[in-house]
Amino acid sequence: MAHHPWKFFRAGGFNQVKLETGADLMHLPELDQKLWVALACPTTGLEFDSNTLALVDSDKDGRIRAPELIAAIQWAGSLLRNPDDLVRGSETLPLSAINDSVPEGKVLLDSARQILINLRKPDQTHIGLAEVANTAQIFAQTVFNGDGIIPVDSADDDATRSVIADIIATVGSVPDRSAKPGIHTDLIEKFFGELNTFNAWATRAETEAAALLPLGDATAAAAAAVRAVKAKVDDYFGRCRLAAFDSRAAAVLNREEKEYLSIAAGNLQINAAEVAGFPLALVAAGKPLPLGTGINPAWQGAMATLRSAAIEPLVGKLEVLTEENWAAILARLGPFECWNAGKPATSIEKLGTARIRALLASDAKAALVSLVARDKAFESQSNAISTVEKLIRYHRDLQLLATNFVSFKDLYDGEAPAIFQVGTLYLDQRSCTLCISVEDAGRHATMAGLAGAFLAYIDCTRKVSGEKRSIVAIFSQGDDDNLMVGRNGVFYDRKGRDFDATITKIISNPISIRQAFFSPYKKFVRLIEEQVAKRAAAADAEANAKLASAAESTANADKSLATAKPADKKKVDVGTVAALGVAFGAIGGFLTALAAGLVKVAGFGPLAIIGALAAVVVLISGPSMILAFIKLRKRNLGPILDANGWAVNAAARINVPFGTSLTGIAKLPSGSSLDSSDAFADKVYPWKTWLILLVVAYCGWQYYSGDLDKWMPAPIKSTRVLGKYSPIAKPADAAGTILVPVSTNLPPVVPVTN
Repeated sequence: MAHHPWKFFRAGGFNQVKLETGADLMHLPELDQKLWVALACPTTGLEFDSNTLALVDSDKDGRIRAPELIAAIQWAGSLLRNPDDLVRGSETLPLSAINDSVPEGKVLLDSARQILINLRKPDQTHIGLAEVANTAQIFAQTVFNGDGIIPVDSADDDATRSVIADIIATVGSVPDRSAKPGIHTDLIEKFFGELNTFNAWATRAETEAAALLPLGDATAAAAAAVRAVKAKVDDYFGRCRLAAFDSRAAAVLNREEKEYLSIAAGNLQINAAEVAGFPLALVAAGKPLPLGTGINPAWQGAMATLRSAAIEPLVGKLEVLTEENWAAILARLGPFECWNAGKPATSIEKLGTARIRALLASDAKAALVSLVARDKAFESQSNAISTVEKLIRYHRDLQLLATNFVSFKDLYDGEAPAIFQVGTLYLDQRSCTLCISVEDAGRHATMAGLAGAFLAYIDCTRKVSGEKRSIVAIFSQGDDDNLMVGRNGVFYDRKGRDFDATITKIISNPISIRQAFFSPYKKFVRLIEEQVAKRAAAADAEANAKLASAAESTANADKSLATAKPADKKKVDVGTVAALGVAFGAIGGFLTALAAGLVKVAGFGPLAIIGALAAVVVLISGPSMILAFIKLRKRNLGPILDANGWAVNAAARINVPFGTSLTGIAKLPSGSSLDSSDAFADKVYPWKTWLILLVVAYCGWQYYSGDLDKWMPAPIKSTRVLGKYSPIAKPADAAGTILVPVSTNLPPVVPVTN
């Protein structure tokens, strides 16, 4: 069996497959997934069309896995005459490219043509997202579109259109594909179900009119009048029964006199709302309820309505209402109240009983169901419109997704940013192009810290729109001297929009070999500065304490004020001078030892001195550079992407050359000139020169006095020089050799040839 001839390229320290042809994409199921760079990626936080990602994510779990990508490519490739069209990434799909030799392709091609016809572009030979994105526009000129929803204008006659309008007005509507309000089967069933329920309830009043409507059409008004005062009337008769039981309760039941005091103190209203909670009338044992005078002012209007609407029609004209009369009224209206409580809660009542019964008697329901069926007949053709959009998106996007999933071609070739690169950060005279979107910096840093890269988490805010986002940027050139939490910069997203950017968290790792080389020297300088600052601060505190003590003594010694000796300003800075002395002593000791080492090898020539200097540099910077080199070789993009939901399947290294390409450093443009004069440059003081001369003089004296002889070879020891050039007496032996005593700590006699 022949195997597909794959092509690979090497980048990031591992082999990656080239996806250059449609055949490469169609044979992806045969490629061992161990050779894929990623096996899963999230559908968010990427610079990629979210609608396309949602289509590829078939199980809608927010992640795209290798099988889903393969399925999308296989489906799209089978519906194209030439799978090579997938690698072109075109925004439009030629109709001639659709494979109509398969049933699904034929339906899809017919749908594409129908879309263009609906858009009044029947002669157009290609179709793009612009044509399929606006479904409402596609179906604006159509009556039936296959969604099972019928608007008013889908009906052929006025009667049916009127029914559809009634349904929309009472039980609601849903938009169809053309965005018009319409109805579907569920709304039709709900409407006619409510018609039947309401009609059955209304019909009962007609068949049981004698019991349910004792006053005919006026029964509802009578029942409402009774309902308004029933609680107060029942309360009154209950109080009267209690007074009959015990006459002592009458005073309490009528409220005490003191309860009227607060009411009487103010201005009473005509309706006396202040006494609405008081009894309906004065309570007495067996007393009927007066219907004229003696009624609680707050209830006079309601009692008048009760008298005219219910009492007189049901029990006749009365001046007082007995408890027996009241019970008779409630009994007459009781059946109506039960029937009325069962009234269906529906909005169709506003149509009126006559319209409701006319609709039930007609064939309107059957006509509507038939219209829905006619619309559903177009379902397969209309649904294919979404399939057309899906193919257009796959035709445009699948190649881009594959080259950022199966391989990381876009990341390593630098021609276009990878889909996970969300923009460029400008900060500290550098530009960082490897910026990745993050949702939770703390959670992300837990995993991303294993990448071995210098990471800065950035909060980005666009004040114009209030939009906010968080990113992590990788710094891979320069040093970290000025990178700190709170440092501000500017972030540009892939659309060119600018955001205010602020560092909120840093994961520190070596940035470059250059940084590692200078790191020991910077640490040494910082150490000296810290020590000097500490000693100076201590000395300053001590001096301030002495001055305070002197001031206190001066204030308490009035007689000695005139003769008090002012504090010696020179003593204030003694601590600082001492600190500087310690620092210079340490530097001098180091340079003395360095000079001594160089003197040792001076006899071997200038190359030996250069080699010795190089060795010193290696000893100082070597460990830091070696450690940085090891860490830089281990920098890996995988943990950074894994923390975002990717499943990176390879060690995507960020070595030094590749890292250098990801972070740009400020450089003067080619052909530009520089005026180096700076009116505000720091003043130059010769203290460095004097310090060097002082150190050299000190080292010279050490050599001249012979203190360095123990480190030097015999030919250049200071005794040789002293013996040759000393002005003291020169005793000689028989051979003419001059014998010169030099010092007690050196050999007593040194032979010197004349």
